[in-house]
Amino acid sequence: MPGLGHLTPSADTQPSARRSLRTRLLLLALLPLGVVLPLLVAVLGWWGGDYFDRLLVTKVRSDLAVAHGYFERVSDGTGRSLAALAESERLARSLRLSPAARDRAINDLLLSIRGEQRLDFLHFVTVDRENREKPQRPAIASALAGSPLTSSEVFSPEELAALSPELAQRAQTPLIATANARPDNRASENRGLVIHAAAPVRDAAGKIVGVLEGGVLLNKNLDFIDRLNAIVYPEGALPFGSAGTATLFLGDVRVATNVRLFAGDRAIGTRVSNAVHGAVLGDGKTWLDRAFVVSDWYVSAYEPLVSGAGERIGMLYVGFLEGPFSGARRQVFAGIALLFGLVMLVAGTLAALWARRVFRPVERMHAAMHAIERGDAHARVGAVGSADELGIVAAHFDRLLDQLQAQTDSLKRWGDSLDGKVAERTAELEQAVTNLKAAQSQLVKNEKLAAIGQLTAGVAHEINNPIAVIQGNLEVLRALLGPQAEPVEPEIKLIHEQVHRIRLIVTKLLQFARPHDYAGYLEPVNAPQLVQDSLLLVRHLLKKGHIAIEQQLDSSRQILCNKSEVQQVIINLLVNAIEAMPSGGLLKLAAEDWDEADMPVGLRLSVSDSGSGIPAKDLERLFQPFFTAKKPGGNGLGLWVSKTLIERYGGRLTAASPPGQGACFTVWLRCEPIE
Repeated sequence: MPGLGHLTPSADTQPSARRSLRTRLLLLALLPLGVVLPLLVAVLGWWGGDYFDRLLVTKVRSDLAVAHGYFERVSDGTGRSLAALAESERLARSLRLSPAARDRAINDLLLSIRGEQRLDFLHFVTVDRENREKPQRPAIASALAGSPLTSSEVFSPEELAALSPELAQRAQTPLIATANARPDNRASENRGLVIHAAAPVRDAAGKIVGVLEGGVLLNKNLDFIDRLNAIVYPEGALPFGSAGTATLFLGDVRVATNVRLFAGDRAIGTRVSNAVHGAVLGDGKTWLDRAFVVSDWYVSAYEPLVSGAGERIGMLYVGFLEGPFSGARRQVFAGIALLFGLVMLVAGTLAALWARRVFRPVERMHAAMHAIERGDAHARVGAVGSADELGIVAAHFDRLLDQLQAQTDSLKRWGDSLDGKVAERTAELEQAVTNLKAAQSQLVKNEKLAAIGQLTAGVAHEINNPIAVIQGNLEVLRALLGPQAEPVEPEIKLIHEQVHRIRLIVTKLLQFARPHDYAGYLEPVNAPQLVQDSLLLVRHLLKKGHIAIEQQLDSSRQILCNKSEVQQVIINLLVNAIEAMPSGGLLKLAAEDWDEADMPVGLRLSVSDSGSGIPAKDLERLFQPFFTAKKPGGNGLGLWVSKTLIERYGGRLTAASPPGQGACFTVWLRCEPIE
């Protein structure tokens, strides 16, 4: 064949070249197995261990949230029980008796209630000058001021003994030496950790005549701590044989716990470690980490207990044994390492076999090259682009095919270039057509708005004059008739209301037709501020309609707008949502960032209700002027004007109503307004 040299490999170079190629193929196949896989095992071990630890912390954080909720529920339940008793008719009847009979009746009633509510103490304190002037605990002070209050408090041994000698005896706890605890010279803890509640008692005239005080002593309250532990860690909740524990601390002393000592007794009287003491009681932080608890390591969560005066008086603890989880983690990592070892062994064997298979085509390439040199025009191998045996084959391959390939590539490049130019011109033409249609649409819209503005201004002027005459003559009529106008006073009031409604409709028409005449001062406003101010103005409607609120305000961006105008839109949407739930429901408010092409644009603010929703046929006409869904007192301009206000800032107002899921209105607001 012309253009091809004759190649005859020598006996000296051929074996060496083959050994070189085989060596490189094997190294190429085994290098990832020998380096990458061990490195991957190490990274997996480090990342997996860290991720496992974070999972354990997340678990104990959720356990602490459950324990905190149970503690708050017990505290609130105690406060509600006292408040209900303070307002009960049974206590009121006892207070109306003679002094001697009253004291006996109140004592009998409180003794009965104390047993029913499982309170450790409950008594009635009369209001006198001495009680009002001497210092009182926060709950008592709040009750004397007229408001019930429940708080966690520390009672001295004398206060407990005054309530009941049994309580003082129960609170006495000998301190047990604990490793890693802060040094303390005390031999025992005699104070009491108490859920303290008080509620005012009023007479028929509403005057405070006394205070109902009660509470629960948490020291050695095993029923309370075991119930809390059963709620947080029910049977089977922890895998690998781990066990969960819960504890109440007075200061740093365990006064109620199901943590066990070596002999199996409860660890009441032991103390928390110095590190946890400093972080929780000293700095007021929540501890979420491993900690040494009495005799073993636990994944622990501690949070401070705060008194009514804002002082840190103790801690709430939940946690579970770390050992079973650490053992399971080691077993998993050992299994992964073994699996990777087997994979490396199998992959290495397959790589060696695969290298041999890869080398067989090389031998066929040499045979094809010799066939071409002997004049076989149909023998083909292809270009390889390397300096080894494949490069030698490529250097003596069919140059006629190279020329043909060059011509084919040239034709393909010309074809691709032509297709690209056609596509580019087509896109430019389509964009030009789109811009022309948009310009025509905007021109038509501007002409319509101008015509509507002129018509609206004229109509408003013509309507306002007779309205003023009607309203003025009504005032004259009422003044002339005097008392004789009382029989038709409802009709006169109705006329006033309808005149005001006409003025409102005219104002909204003018606001739509000439929006720039109503534009105000622009200021930066964020979503939480806008939502909270709007909720404050519709608070009476929410209370009246028994409507719950769910807020998810995730956007911290500020928008530049007239706050009053945008707030008018939000209030309009809130009122519509409340009216859509006459029997009560859930009102959802959400705010999130609005991004386009990974660039910040503004924020989206959604108002959703759980009402009956909006029919599909009404969604298409929802933002048209004077369209109403037969709502009493509606004029059909609220959503129309709201949409106009938002569009004036370059945003938009959209509505959606999935079947059976209520309605959702979304306000799209830009950070910077666009005219």
